[in-house]
Amino acid sequence: MDSIGKWIAKHRKFIIFLGVLLLIPSVIGYVDTRVNYDILSYLPDSLETVEGQDIMVDEFGMGAFSMVIVEDMELKEVAALKQEIAQVEHVTEVLWYDSAMDLSVPIDMLPKKLKEGFFRGDATMMIVLFDNTTSSDEAMNAVSEMRKMVGEKCFISGMTGIVTDIKNLALQEMPIYVVIAALLSLLVLLLTMESFVVPFLFLISIGVAIIYNLGSNFFLGEISYITQALTAVLQLGVTMDYSIFLLNNYEENKRQLQGSKEEAMSLAISNTFKSVMGSSVTTIAGFIALCFMTFTLGRDIGIVMSKGVIIGVLCCVTLLPAMILTFDRAIEKTRHKPLLPSMDRLSGFITKHYGVWLVLFLALLAPAIYGNNHVGIYYNIDKSLPSTLPSNEANEKLREEFEMSNVHMVLFDKNMDRKEKLQMLEEMKQVEGVKWVIGLDSFIGADFPESMIPDNLLGILQSENYELQFVCSEYATATKEVNAQIDELQKIVKSYSADAMVIGEAPLTKDLEDVTDVDLKKVNMISIAAIFVIIMIVFKSISLPFILVAVIEFAIFVNMAIPYYQGITLPFVASIVIGTIQLGATVDYAILMTSNYQKERGSGKQKKEAIAAAHQSCMKSIVISGCSFFAATFGVSLYSQVDMIGSICTLLSRGAVISTVVVLLVLPAMFMIFDPIICHTSVGFLPKKERRHQEYRQYREEHEF
Repeated sequence: MDSIGKWIAKHRKFIIFLGVLLLIPSVIGYVDTRVNYDILSYLPDSLETVEGQDIMVDEFGMGAFSMVIVEDMELKEVAALKQEIAQVEHVTEVLWYDSAMDLSVPIDMLPKKLKEGFFRGDATMMIVLFDNTTSSDEAMNAVSEMRKMVGEKCFISGMTGIVTDIKNLALQEMPIYVVIAALLSLLVLLLTMESFVVPFLFLISIGVAIIYNLGSNFFLGEISYITQALTAVLQLGVTMDYSIFLLNNYEENKRQLQGSKEEAMSLAISNTFKSVMGSSVTTIAGFIALCFMTFTLGRDIGIVMSKGVIIGVLCCVTLLPAMILTFDRAIEKTRHKPLLPSMDRLSGFITKHYGVWLVLFLALLAPAIYGNNHVGIYYNIDKSLPSTLPSNEANEKLREEFEMSNVHMVLFDKNMDRKEKLQMLEEMKQVEGVKWVIGLDSFIGADFPESMIPDNLLGILQSENYELQFVCSEYATATKEVNAQIDELQKIVKSYSADAMVIGEAPLTKDLEDVTDVDLKKVNMISIAAIFVIIMIVFKSISLPFILVAVIEFAIFVNMAIPYYQGITLPFVASIVIGTIQLGATVDYAILMTSNYQKERGSGKQKKEAIAAAHQSCMKSIVISGCSFFAATFGVSLYSQVDMIGSICTLLSRGAVISTVVVLLVLPAMFMIFDPIICHTSVGFLPKKERRHQEYRQYREEHEF
């Protein structure tokens, strides 16, 4: 790495030129990367509900639907609107009462349940079927076109409408996330750095790394909107430490070498790469743990962020050194006294009163664990969005006017005996919370010959192999009531046909709950095990992995317990990813202090002296690192209207502060208590003489001298 460092320092102009040149394909890749706005699409393909979605596309030529509520319009006007909607690209069919009967047939002559399904007071409802899946660009474009067409008297509900609103809101907010994170990070850097130019160089270097990362997502095909929104914020917060370490190393080398800037930078590059690679491994391990989730959104975030950390390290040892050397004169001219005061006295106070922090730790441990284990989690996606969005207004109108919150779809064998179909339909109508069930027989009646069924109606509700029924539920998605209802419906349809299935938004969300509940436990265990092993290898210690992981896990428990005691429920995504990200990103603080403690203890200092020296030497770095992470995420948490993103950023910003405080207060206390165990179960914590004496004593005991 020394020779590479010399080459980078010597060819700094070429490095900057290459860095700018690589932005071109990165921007193109970023623009051409599709963004997925549907969380439910990340469920595993093996689930029956997901298979059912594919069957809908393959067999019926449709994968999604929306309910359109029309108020205060004459039937002829509604019929005309229906025809207009049917002409929208990617709308396959519009299901209304005139799909089976002529408008001349009075509404009062419709079957009671059918009438209740399509009419309520001055409002009527039609079901619009799309030729592609819920989150497809085609379905979202169709909803956008319909919204332009229908006017103020119409409301378009359904999952595709929700996904469309998420897309519109995310596209509006994402550029603001980057600006907020950059400005707050700049403020922290201006307060902590000793030059006014350095903060801008840091942000440019990290900004370029973020663009590289986003551009390289092109090879993944698509990424989630959550991943895209968090990438810049997380990468900025997580990789800032590397830049600070490089600059500090460069400045120290410059003082020692007295003016040889290129040599000082080449040494700084070499030292930074070795140190940062070790530090970044724990962060990468936390993100890679997410890749083991069955719910593949975790893999999406894990791959993109692991890649981002690696790219951040590479930019830190190539582009940033080139810019620092190029603007070295400007850096020197803008030097000023550090605005951050000395923390030596505060450090001394903390280490002197270690017993207080230990008692505080023990006092908070039980309520932190309890709050972490009992924090409320919600899975209803529309709950994460503002109530003023068109999709939420339409869903609320659907609940008010038609007393319905969900529509499930039932797929079953088209060759099922007609008598059994009617029996199954009647049994489903009796399930608690079911408002109505619409199928072929709902339109034509039990005595109507199948040969006389209108072709358009037959094409909507019957395919080559399957028949389709719509089941209206008064229960909201992701509630205990709707989950119990789905279980009961599944039992009924399976009793008539093993291949029958209940699909739709609510069944998919129910599967989401089951899958992510398992993922949460699995991901936390994998991340803890991976970081445990890394710490064990780095420090060649049996005891330190337990202590360091316990300290950060305590910080995570405190962070997750706060929403419980506030009475706040979290979106399920936040509860899954926060543990691994906070552990992977902030365990570096504990590793830094432990490294200094190992160095001081190994040099011959006694326990208290070594811990105090280690704490004092790294306190400022840990505070700056924690503040950088906090700054990158806090502003986004306040601004974002998408709770999926806002809650994650709230937890991350608060987690950065809590981890910083816990490492600075609790970890030194742990060292004080467990110093004898650490020294005898770890390499490098005893002076060489004492180590040789210990080895000799152990040898004597083993050979019974």
